[in-house]
Amino acid sequence: MPLVLVPPRRWERWVDNFTASHGATELSVAGGGLAGRAADGSHFEARLPLALSYDGPAQAAAFAAAAVPPDVWGVLLVRKGGFAVARLNGAEMVEHKIGQRHVQGRTKAGGQSQQRFARRRGNQARQAYEAAADHAARILTGTRLVVTGGDHAAVDAVLDDPRLASLTAVGPWLAVPDPRRAVLDAAVADAQSLAVTVVNA
Repeated sequence: MPLVLVPPRRWERWVDNFTASHGATELSVAGGGLAGRAADGSHFEARLPLALSYDGPAQAAAFAAAAVPPDVWGVLLVRKGGFAVARLNGAEMVEHKIGQRHVQGRTKAGGQSQQRFARRRGNQARQAYEAAADHAARILTGTRLVVTGGDHAAVDAVLDDPRLASLTAVGPWLAVPDPRRAVLDAAVADAQSLAVTVVNA
């Protein structure tokens, strides 16, 4: 099922557009989220960001109003080419660090040369992950929830650092290119969006 990220301020319009396309839509609250089923059989399920659970009225406006980020949380993006880490107080980014690291590209050479390139590439990636973990440990001190993205293996390697053991990664997973400031800003916005799965009849 496709996942759509909808900023809370656009949620009521999104539901109105869904209703216009699929007919009268009945909203219900179930499993900590908001569900909608339209007259033509199409349906959606929306979840609040940052693992928040919803138990309010079955109303679009009330659901959007509940999408309030916690007092302290973080974003961690890691790829082999770089990383970005941010600490947020509510919706405000209060500290961040972006780093780029060169990691050797793959080689078409064979034999010992290929093995040498693979070792060098592995060492460079490990150093990049260690740098990301160093900054994450500093910036995310006291943070419990973190939204992650980039490359799954790279994020896992960073989160394996014992200093980050108190962090809990929550959805949505953010598929991002090599982190730059614009990428981080977009990721912070996506992390605060409603995660909606849609099934069209």
